[in-house]
Amino acid sequence: MTALDWLIVLLLNGSIIAYGIYLSRGVKSSTDWFLAGRSLPWWLVGVSMYATAIDSSDLVADSGGTYTLGLSYFVTNWIGVVGGWALGAFVIFPTMYRIGVYTNAEYLEVRFGPAARVLCVFIQVQYRTLVLAIIATTLYLTLSIVCGLESWWPVIAIAALATVYTALGGLKSVAVTDALQFLVMTIAGLIIWFFVWNAVGGWSGMSTKLNAHENGLAEQLLHVGHDNVDRVDVSAETPEQIARRLIVGGRYDVEAGAIERRTPAWLTCLAFVIVGVAYSVVNHTQAMRMLASKSEWDLKMSVAIAGVAMLVMTFFNLTMGVMGRALHPVVESLPKGQVDSIYPYLANEFATVGLRGIVVAGVLAASFSTFDSIGSTLSALLTRDVYARLIVRNGDDRHYMRVGQWLTPLVIGGSFAYVPFLKSGMLVFYLELTSAFVVPLLTLFFMGVLTRVHRRAGLIGLLCGASYGVLRLFAEPVAESLGVAIMPSIMVNSFAAYPFSVAITAGAMLFVSVIVGFEQSGVEQYVETSPWLRKSQLEVQELAAQESRASDRSTVLAAALAALVVAAGVVLSFIVFW
Repeated sequence: MTALDWLIVLLLNGSIIAYGIYLSRGVKSSTDWFLAGRSLPWWLVGVSMYATAIDSSDLVADSGGTYTLGLSYFVTNWIGVVGGWALGAFVIFPTMYRIGVYTNAEYLEVRFGPAARVLCVFIQVQYRTLVLAIIATTLYLTLSIVCGLESWWPVIAIAALATVYTALGGLKSVAVTDALQFLVMTIAGLIIWFFVWNAVGGWSGMSTKLNAHENGLAEQLLHVGHDNVDRVDVSAETPEQIARRLIVGGRYDVEAGAIERRTPAWLTCLAFVIVGVAYSVVNHTQAMRMLASKSEWDLKMSVAIAGVAMLVMTFFNLTMGVMGRALHPVVESLPKGQVDSIYPYLANEFATVGLRGIVVAGVLAASFSTFDSIGSTLSALLTRDVYARLIVRNGDDRHYMRVGQWLTPLVIGGSFAYVPFLKSGMLVFYLELTSAFVVPLLTLFFMGVLTRVHRRAGLIGLLCGASYGVLRLFAEPVAESLGVAIMPSIMVNSFAAYPFSVAITAGAMLFVSVIVGFEQSGVEQYVETSPWLRKSQLEVQELAAQESRASDRSTVLAAALAALVVAAGVVLSFIVFW
């Protein structure tokens, strides 16, 4: 990194941060801080949704994932996230918007009681602080490989800067800075992509290089419709150890000295779709933006701009991992011997003076856009759904706004505790924990909106789904150490875990409802009981009434655009790249 590179990084990111701090002057109340006064237009909501979805973990960690998984992981964004946005905007979030809730966790109390609300918060804290740790790790890899900064202190400084303007400005500062950071990270991503694309020789060159390294590798990585094959080297293990590994599934190849575990393409794709939908619906960083829309029409229209950006930039961002595999097929030759280092390694290899600064600025912008979003989101959840609901119920508005601000650095700082667990592959670790806790929560939202399952069924279903997820995480180590199968091998499969989690959670909820009865149909009417929560709820409902004229605009256009975007994702996944 030259002085010019560092100047580019400081100018691009510093000006955005300064503007975010400037915007904090307009924050006067908790409604401003938590929901931006419900003032965000559709285009800003959409751009902010995309910028939050694509952070440095997508540029770096997901490129490491596609280095191994190939284009099959694209389904997560092209169908899962985009489809999840559409389902959220037209099915899940309108009900929340109309009854004046601030968080998606609040809705679960409306539907299933306070225990579901609180568990939703803590699952999201676990889920999203893990993402913050992934972002921190990707920053460390980028700064160490591209800039030669072999220290965690610059990463901590970046997290601290994001904390400052997030704590001061709340959601409005975050949404506006997200839009600006979107421009920086998009331009940077496109520039480095074209350099690597030329170096690999385009699509045909990439295919040739992959097959030269391993026969059939191009077919596996450059097509969505290919079975996922996981090979574990057991050549140094005893027959007993191999037999114990086979308890959780797989086929032992004697000649290769490896256990091969194959997952059908359809099951892999189904799992990735569920991952993406869970991100869009369960993740309050997305819900928070939709709930801050100035009208329900704006909420629905936001899907179009977010979806188009996701479809286009997923290809450019995530093919970096596959191109990296073609150029550098031996993992041990990569920095630190990690697939997650492929994106910064390519950036360092092909970027010239000036360009290197733009690439680093883009990665930093992507990091800031999600550091701030998750920080504001989790502090909002903890403040409203735990602190104000259960601990201090009679504080004034300023008190709760201050609590939300002070929780922001605690959330961002506490996320660093996950970092030591990410050495084996950030995307893999993320996928394992998502299936355990987030998917049961996703099922709760859909069952709550689309069915009349009994109120008590929510907590039971959530506990049943999470219990399966936890047991599945222990199934493989138990089999290898004790030689005992605690569940059928198909239920241990990482990809099968997603539909099984949905089925177990929904099945438990239906079973309870058959026994105790289903709820009566009708729109939920919910009144918060603590004074501040009730007051802020009424403020939001009043804001919605003031914008009621916007609801007269036809939603046909919004629905048609959303349907086109989702259809494009399906065509790309199951026809163009299948």
